[in-house]
Amino acid sequence: MDGRRLRVIGPGRAGGSLAGALGRAGWEVLAPRGRGDDLAGAASGTDLLVVATPDTSIAAVAAAVAPDERCVVAHLAGSLGPDVLAPHPRRAALHPLATLPDPERGAARLAAGVWWAVAGDPVAGRVVADLGGTAVAVDDEHRAGYHAAACIASNHLVALLGQVERVAGPVGVPLAAYLDLARDTLDNVAALGPAAALTGPAARGDEATLDRHRAALDPAERPAYDALAAAARRLGAGTR
Repeated sequence: MDGRRLRVIGPGRAGGSLAGALGRAGWEVLAPRGRGDDLAGAASGTDLLVVATPDTSIAAVAAAVAPDERCVVAHLAGSLGPDVLAPHPRRAALHPLATLPDPERGAARLAAGVWWAVAGDPVAGRVVADLGGTAVAVDDEHRAGYHAAACIASNHLVALLGQVERVAGPVGVPLAAYLDLARDTLDNVAALGPAAALTGPAARGDEATLDRHRAALDPAERPAYDALAAAARRLGAGTR
């Protein structure tokens, strides 16, 4: 297979998504290994072994695999570098900037081409190229910051929309109406950048409107609202 054999340890959402996407791209996908399997020989007979387990167990799982000088061992964690995969001589980190809700939809999303943070062995770049994605090198020093930004862009956005749903519920306006607004806003950010796309009372210094908002909110919702209003003021003022 011209050096394109893949095995995954931990064939869950992320591992299953990668296996499905690379299978579509012509890679030979070998039988995965999961919880309770003997991992000692997992690197044998494959070109790329991906440890797709929770971040806290990556080092222990990698250490249970006998090193093979021909095999690249990689993980999919955003906040960790390749060093966690020692003692394997060829190591890589591959993190897709994509949400992978299940292996089927995740594979389709990865196969469509996404951004990836890569480090370590050049095979990481080959994986991204085979999937039509865009690779960005992120060194160990900056991986935690990179991953924090990814969580803000995805996880925190979901949490924010959860707040929208809670606040809008008593008003009788469905979440769908606000999702259209959110999509338009993301389009504006893509076209103009965050600072130029910012609108609303915090951006124009309308403290009276912000006070009315706070008075209408359940007290439990105010800390998040206040924090984001402060962030909007900061962005509008052009400070960092």
